[in-house]
Amino acid sequence: MIQIFKYGEVDNSEIFARVEPAVNVEDIVTSIIEDVKKNKDAALKAYCKKFDGADIDDLEVSEQEIQEAFNAVDPEFLDILREAAVNISEFHKKQVRNNFVLTRKDGVVMGQRVLPIEKAGLYVPGGTAAYPSTVLMDSIPAKIAGCSEIVIVTPPGKDGKINPVILAAAKIAGVDRIFKVGGAQAVAALAYGTETIPKVDKIVGPGNAFVAEAKKQVFGRVSIDMIAGPSEILVVADETCNPAYLAADLLSQAEHDKLASAVLVTNSMELAEKVRDELEIQIPLLPRKDIARESIDKNGKIIVADDLMQAIDISNEIAPEHLELCMDDPFEYLDNVKHAGSIFMGKYCPEALGDYFSGANHTLPTSGTARFSSPLSVDDFVKKSQFTYYTKKALRKDAEKIAYFAEKEGLSAHARSALIRYEGEDHE
Repeated sequence: MIQIFKYGEVDNSEIFARVEPAVNVEDIVTSIIEDVKKNKDAALKAYCKKFDGADIDDLEVSEQEIQEAFNAVDPEFLDILREAAVNISEFHKKQVRNNFVLTRKDGVVMGQRVLPIEKAGLYVPGGTAAYPSTVLMDSIPAKIAGCSEIVIVTPPGKDGKINPVILAAAKIAGVDRIFKVGGAQAVAALAYGTETIPKVDKIVGPGNAFVAEAKKQVFGRVSIDMIAGPSEILVVADETCNPAYLAADLLSQAEHDKLASAVLVTNSMELAEKVRDELEIQIPLLPRKDIARESIDKNGKIIVADDLMQAIDISNEIAPEHLELCMDDPFEYLDNVKHAGSIFMGKYCPEALGDYFSGANHTLPTSGTARFSSPLSVDDFVKKSQFTYYTKKALRKDAEKIAYFAEKEGLSAHARSALIRYEGEDHE
């Protein structure tokens, strides 16, 4: 049963404690990465056999396989995927940054160019689960950014095939290539390249502890989006909220993973107790009740604050991945939210909206990293170059200042490079 804490009456270490995965996979992942670097496709096929139980001849999904999968998917679901893709595209197009040029007097021109990353690699969890939403969320921003090649890696089922809904979503999103490989080995393949899988410039997307560790280890050779931890939801609710709604929203994350965290912060002890009771009613009804039960019992908590402003302060300290403001006037409190991955406003905005359909991205910072990180966006798939142009006259005006600055740092060659252009000339 979920625990209820009265803020201020227990030590803050209990209030703000976060679950940490106990498994240490660093050495295993290092070994897998080295194997893929050395043996390339052969290593990937061996890992598909070992971890997925699949014999894979061709790692790349063919156009025929994609079309067959697309034809096999329920037309109604295809329509929903298309509508979700439109919503995601509409939201992310607003994130596009423009080049700029700054022209100063006396012959100085400066500017910034925004350029797409050429090759993006998307990790999509698969096997027993299927997440077409992740395909849309990760590939559409890359497409809008202008990446020249977008590739997906995702683990196959035991039959050696990719779940049809994954392939359908990839087709709708305009993904260029799809490969039947998952786990740390897939991340290694994207980072270093194999005979079949191209080396990419950035790897994004969620995964298990092995995937997260692999992304961590290849960072520097390639860019990554983030090191994702277990799913999190924090709900701030006042006494007017329906406890059944709140329990359902908490369970929407608890069913993800035994390590997932579901937290309610409220100004009402009565509501806290009603939500606790409602959780006991709803958990047994879930197909994934065993996972939800362990998540709620071990990592869930209800915190009773003095008022809603204190509740927001508690939320800011936790910096949750998903934050729901379940109240009639959420915009009154929005400016006070300083740290959250994605914020869901009002009593009729469950976090599931963001997972699938509203258009805001669902690849979000976890484990408190919302204090300094952002949701996946078009920005993740671009890089910036800056340029500077000075005329001879413009540099002459500043050359001695540059040299003086350089000498203060003990870098005489820097100073010389500015002054040498005017040796033997009279200063105008």
